[in-house]
Amino acid sequence: MSDVFISYARSTTAKQAQAVAEALRGLGYDVWLDTELPAHRSYSDVIEERLKAARAVIVIWSAEAAKSEWVRSEADRAREEHKLVQVRVDGARLPMPFDQIQCADLAGWSGDLDAPGWAKVAGSVRNLVGGSGAGPSPSSQAQPSLPSKPSIAVMPFANLSGDAEQDYFADGMVEEIVAALTRFKSIFVIASGSTLSFKGKAVTPREVARELGVRYVLEGSVRKAGGRVRIAVKLIDAGDGAQIWADRFEDTLEDVFALQDKVALAVAGVIEPSVRLAEIRRVSKRPTENMGSYDLYLRAMALYETFAPAEVFKAIELLERSVALDPDFAPAMSVAAQSHAYIVAFGWTDDPASHRQKGVELAQRALRVRDADSQVLAQAAYSAIMLTGDLEAGAPHIDRAMALNPGASHVWQLSGIMQIRRGNADLGIEQVETAMRLDPVSSVRQTAQRMFIAIGRLEQGRLAEAAAILKETTRQIDTPFGHAILAAVEGLLGNVVEAKSALARYRERSNNAIERSGAFFIRPEHRERFLEGVAIAEGERPVPGTEA
Repeated sequence: MSDVFISYARSTTAKQAQAVAEALRGLGYDVWLDTELPAHRSYSDVIEERLKAARAVIVIWSAEAAKSEWVRSEADRAREEHKLVQVRVDGARLPMPFDQIQCADLAGWSGDLDAPGWAKVAGSVRNLVGGSGAGPSPSSQAQPSLPSKPSIAVMPFANLSGDAEQDYFADGMVEEIVAALTRFKSIFVIASGSTLSFKGKAVTPREVARELGVRYVLEGSVRKAGGRVRIAVKLIDAGDGAQIWADRFEDTLEDVFALQDKVALAVAGVIEPSVRLAEIRRVSKRPTENMGSYDLYLRAMALYETFAPAEVFKAIELLERSVALDPDFAPAMSVAAQSHAYIVAFGWTDDPASHRQKGVELAQRALRVRDADSQVLAQAAYSAIMLTGDLEAGAPHIDRAMALNPGASHVWQLSGIMQIRRGNADLGIEQVETAMRLDPVSSVRQTAQRMFIAIGRLEQGRLAEAAAILKETTRQIDTPFGHAILAAVEGLLGNVVEAKSALARYRERSNNAIERSGAFFIRPEHRERFLEGVAIAEGERPVPGTEA
């Protein structure tokens, strides 16, 4: 059970409660908030159970809390059992008899662990619970520490079918998802044998996370009705109990193993980008000094995915520091190689040769270090393709990445782009759309993916569709390449004003001649079509159908 129970009025002090909880967890205490109430039990029973078991009860008083019967009842129980710690966050008067008891002032507290009010809270908890207050409490010392990379446990799925024979399907679903997740080398995954040992036990995500040493927990349920089955899943950050992502899948039970495999790949494909975004948000809240290699990499990823010149250059600086701390950290190398490729391709430098050389060296180094990591394989190989133009040399690496991990969104994206470059628009668009389905949470990446779908539409001759997509994506991601393609498409459509506008935006953002963007197309007829549109935009060729 938890060391500390926090009572508060959710309508007004939820943020303060989370801040207090995180500060105490940082000191090693196990903290319980009502955000961790399980869905299958009476909340009053759970609250009473947790309140009784806690060794310290922190009551966060506010004007609303003073009016709450729940908060006053919880405070009264804690007072009677001599484990009450009071905190005030506004100027509201405390109700009787709590106004006669010492109360720490945390009004305007921003998480400073040296603040006098917080020192009083930490001291009271230390006296009630035990431990030094500067590290893990005695109850947590035996628990495993968090790995250096994102970590996840897939919990036993609840069988809601009322049919005990369906337990095998629910357990098999867990095993398949764990197997799919292990293909992502960027995630630490607890083996299914360990998580299935929790089957039938009423435990919270926080308790599971503490015992197994993970940050994220995946929960799920299976419900069978007739010949169909519905599978519901949700991903939880055990640190604060927040739900990161949830979805459900429904299909027939005609081929149980095929269904398990399909759901496992879909769930794993969404979990990886969801966890990546959660990790970036988490590390962005930290100070910028004394960070480890992985944290530097996460900060760089947030900058890299903006596709903005200044941010990409900053990302390279962080990635260089990341690799300096860990010379074998291939993910940082592959992102740095891709960043150099953007700089060269978009004309953001007066020294393209230097960036080309650095990018190729980083890509080759990443491939040598982590040749079994699908993400690294695909990104490093495609960076090398962008920098050298040798598509055929990089293609086998991307194909191998696809075979290693068919649930990786980024690999599908890069494979799709490669197919579009080759002129295989139908297959390329299909693969990019698969990438979008596997990663529905990354809005910036989805915008970039739609831009390449537009290029596929250009190759297919569906110019109006391509223009509509490009107008939207270039507003969201201001890349020179997007403006170059839009200028060509608008020119081919005869929209001269729009074509010239896109051409002007391209020249504002790149020092390269716009014709160089035509190197994207491998097939001569597609490259010539692009250059024809550019020539119309530049006024060097008449609009089709207007020749004298």
